[in-house]
Amino acid sequence: MTRRDPAASARSDLRRVQRASLRVALWVGLSSTAILGVITAVTVTAIVVGSRPPPGPRPGRPGRWDDRVVGVADIVPFVLLSALVGVIALSLIAWYVSRRMTLPLAESLRVQRAFVADASHELRTPLTTLTTRIQLAQHRAERGGDVQSVLADLRRDAAVLEGVLTDLLQAAEEAGRRDGDVRAVADVAAVTAAAGETLRPDADAAGVRIRVEVPAGLSAAAEPAALTRACVALLDNAVRHSPRGEEVRVSARRVGRRVEVRVADHGSGIQGLDPERVFDRFARAATAPPAAADPGGTDGRRRGFGLGLALVRDIAVRFHGSISVEHTSPAGTTFLLVLPVPSRVAGRAG
Repeated sequence: MTRRDPAASARSDLRRVQRASLRVALWVGLSSTAILGVITAVTVTAIVVGSRPPPGPRPGRPGRWDDRVVGVADIVPFVLLSALVGVIALSLIAWYVSRRMTLPLAESLRVQRAFVADASHELRTPLTTLTTRIQLAQHRAERGGDVQSVLADLRRDAAVLEGVLTDLLQAAEEAGRRDGDVRAVADVAAVTAAAGETLRPDADAAGVRIRVEVPAGLSAAAEPAALTRACVALLDNAVRHSPRGEEVRVSARRVGRRVEVRVADHGSGIQGLDPERVFDRFARAATAPPAAADPGGTDGRRRGFGLGLALVRDIAVRFHGSISVEHTSPAGTTFLLVLPVPSRVAGRAG
């Protein structure tokens, strides 16, 4: 996982807050000017319409507007009512704009709370297991026993913790991003090839082949780094649920104004869970273990933490796409990731 520079993240957050503050100030300032202009125009119009010629003759000054008389009792209530309507309108505009512009702050707080809750939920069991193994190692060491097997278990437990934290950080990072850069263009062939190479060591350890069949020149409207993370998560899920000796196939094609990316495995399918719920956070299907996998988890496969597919959904939605289970059965599962094509490509095709 690529870690973001904390200082750069802090500067980015500060710029977002400053831009939101500037937009609030501009909206309120422009709204105040417009409302004040309307009130002034309405007031002047009311004064002109409600004025009347002065009583009695005015020698030498016939028909002059500055000699017209305005009834204060007629105009003051109207002016006060206009001012009250203006204040109410300005208050409503300020409330709406400030509420709209502070949504990123509310979203950041929600992501922060979700991360804390997710971390406490997912880290409790691995930490308890790690503590128990440390106590066991200390107990054996004090009696001169062999601690090599316990150290190997501790190493696997540390890898589990690293996987949990990686998934949590990726999920929090994607959840904190509301909209993707619609101008970004990802080379689907390059992205899927990079994802396949990333998962190649895990696939080799599990005895699973990865085959990528994506035509050159196929582009999708998404950030390459984000789309790579989505493809890695889909491949990781497929490899973990594939029996030894089987193949995971990645394919892609363009259909109209969208790009379809498919990841197919030959596992046991999704069992005991609605296929659409596999994209919920911490959802785990009751899939049967791969036929040749070691029940103790020592064959090199990572445990799933129920965040990978949720991460894929977050990325797909961010770029106005979708992810779904196209097919699942005891013979395997196919996931379908759909993304729009870049606007310039769609324009040429149209």
